[in-house]
Amino acid sequence: MKLSVLMPAYNAERYIGQAISSVLGQTFADFELVVVDDGSTDGTAEVVQSFRDSRIVLIRQANQGIAGALNTGLGIARSGLIARFDADDICYPYRLQRQYSFMRESPDYVLAGSMVDYADMEGRFVFTYRPPGNTDRVIRRLSYKICPFIHSSVIYRRDAVRSLGGYNVHAHGFEDHLLWRRLIRVGKVYNMPEVLMRVRFNPNSLTMDETCRSPLYLHTKYEALRKESIHAAEGKLLLEVIKSQEQSGEREQAYHVLLAKKYLWNNAQPRKAREHARRVLSDRHYTRKGLYLLLLSYLPGRLLVFLYRTLNFSGYERS
Repeated sequence: MKLSVLMPAYNAERYIGQAISSVLGQTFADFELVVVDDGSTDGTAEVVQSFRDSRIVLIRQANQGIAGALNTGLGIARSGLIARFDADDICYPYRLQRQYSFMRESPDYVLAGSMVDYADMEGRFVFTYRPPGNTDRVIRRLSYKICPFIHSSVIYRRDAVRSLGGYNVHAHGFEDHLLWRRLIRVGKVYNMPEVLMRVRFNPNSLTMDETCRSPLYLHTKYEALRKESIHAAEGKLLLEVIKSQEQSGEREQAYHVLLAKKYLWNNAQPRKAREHARRVLSDRHYTRKGLYLLLLSYLPGRLLVFLYRTLNFSGYERS
């Protein structure tokens, strides 16, 4: 077996069937698909079991969080090459072949990502994401605050990640970014300049727009990235902040903040941006952000492009 596809899943019943189908439809066929069901309470496992393909390996465990699920998968994966993939995304048919070929021909590289298409929760195209750097040299020069890879787009060498202890279970929401900071010291890295998959913006996923995170969360995160480590006490603090935001219903509004930004800056569709900005205005936590985005959506397209390129509204342009 030449490749292991590693997919953690938690309450992913709605999308995981599409995700699995996209993996099974790859032009590259010599792989196993390791699905780690991290304590789902819906029909996630049943959807996985409905596929009659011997390449699928389903592991069920009590909920440990995404880092814990990934570490479980790393321990089970039989191939020395791991292609990461999320349960709500779509692999384009040539993804595994392209990445496997690159890693086979480039033994000094430990990690490779790619460009991706982003879609909303219904699967509608939003924009094409281009990483902040492609070559090893450029990626190494990026600020430690910038994550150079889309997690579910990467392929990496299993033993290199295992040698670092896998994913840090305390880095809630940035376990991938922290791993890349450490992995880059082991070998070369690269972002392939082609679109290999579609990533879904999903309000139920762990990823949340940076501008919607609390100052305490961001300070703790960036300190951990700077130090390249995080401890249990800091992780507990992060988890408390995340749970507080989830309980207040902020995650749904953060999803609309993100889409309003992307339709403004990355797709030049102010009408669609306006729809999401109005949704944001309905929430007391983000009234100011919603009003700001709504006003921007009425500016001429050329002026928006000018603002994006020259004034660097960094708080509203990052993914």
